[in-house]
Amino acid sequence: MNILNKAFCRVFQFGFKVAIPVLPYRNPHILNQVDQIPDLLRKKNIKRLMLVTDPSIRGLGITKHLEDILKEQGFALSVYDKVQPNPTVSTVEEARQLYLEKECEALIGFGGGSSMDTAKAVGALIARPNSTLEDLGGILRVWLRTPYTIAIPTTAGTGSETTVAAVILDDETGHKYALMDFPLIPDVAVLDPETTRTLPPRITAGTGMDTLAHAVEAYIGNSTTKQTRREALRAVRLVFRNLERAVKNGNDMKARRAMLRASYLGGCAFTVSYVGYAHAVSHSLSGKYNMPHGETTAVLLPYVLEAYGTKIYPQLKALAIAAGVAHMDTEEALAAQSFIKAVWELNRRIGIGTKLKGIKREDIPMMARMAAAEGNPVYPVPVLMDAKALERFYYDVLEEGGTRP
Repeated sequence: MNILNKAFCRVFQFGFKVAIPVLPYRNPHILNQVDQIPDLLRKKNIKRLMLVTDPSIRGLGITKHLEDILKEQGFALSVYDKVQPNPTVSTVEEARQLYLEKECEALIGFGGGSSMDTAKAVGALIARPNSTLEDLGGILRVWLRTPYTIAIPTTAGTGSETTVAAVILDDETGHKYALMDFPLIPDVAVLDPETTRTLPPRITAGTGMDTLAHAVEAYIGNSTTKQTRREALRAVRLVFRNLERAVKNGNDMKARRAMLRASYLGGCAFTVSYVGYAHAVSHSLSGKYNMPHGETTAVLLPYVLEAYGTKIYPQLKALAIAAGVAHMDTEEALAAQSFIKAVWELNRRIGIGTKLKGIKREDIPMMARMAAAEGNPVYPVPVLMDAKALERFYYDVLEEGGTRP
């Protein structure tokens, strides 16, 4: 990256860091059980609402208890259950039409990040009816108050229940629009481990590592605060203590509750301090090939940390201590390397590899440009990279023949 582009990125990032104390960040109100939702809705005088979820979550009966208690208690509930992984512009538009047709007053995003992001994007279009998601993609473009939104995560990983972001795929171009604005922060987050009990081990693993990536990238960036550093370290500690248990025993409710808390804390950290190139590159891969975002981010994270080099060794030492793989008196370089190794090892133990299938070499320059456009100048990464530099990560994770040109 040339010196002028670097200067622009750093000035842009500095401006946002200086503004953090006066920006309207807020944390959602937390409920611990879905049974608490009806009382909350009555207090808000909300009678008509739309549940946004995906066919597998609803097919497994995970939403049934909530649907039953809402209908039994007299609420008019409409259900949109067609959300797919990497939700699309057309999906959001279809859900928006149902919301308007049924004259709803509030939204419930029930599921993984895809369902919650869809609900948030619907809210953005309700607030800005004359705009498209392309118009609203980027920073601070929603502006207006969205409908009252409740987020119920069924995966402990995306952090969407507490973030300013919603990521939506353009069906036609394959480009992902990242909407980032304060009205998108849900009003309520329901952290009920029962909603995650039936989550398959592979999804538990991928989304759990996404939680780790949120916390790590928020912690090593240049826009941290005392609070986000504390939240990130707590999230890392919880992931290393509980993720493997949750993957290997889906009925370990103590581990699942801890992972929901980790996801929430990671979301709180990165919604203020942002993520980095592991996420930017992952978004381009999941957009192009419909790969699971959590898994791609998990595979990429240690490669990205290695690429940053000694610049982040002090932060990696703190993360290593939180992860339980180093102590205060451990030499900094050793602690940093121990943390990266611990990420590799955690991936291995929960069934995540070091490579990704299906990447085509001819697609790499285009995807790298997409990742650079997402990351620069927004993400306050410790080491700036342009599209050409970012290409290295795609070659790193190629299933075979990953030698860089």
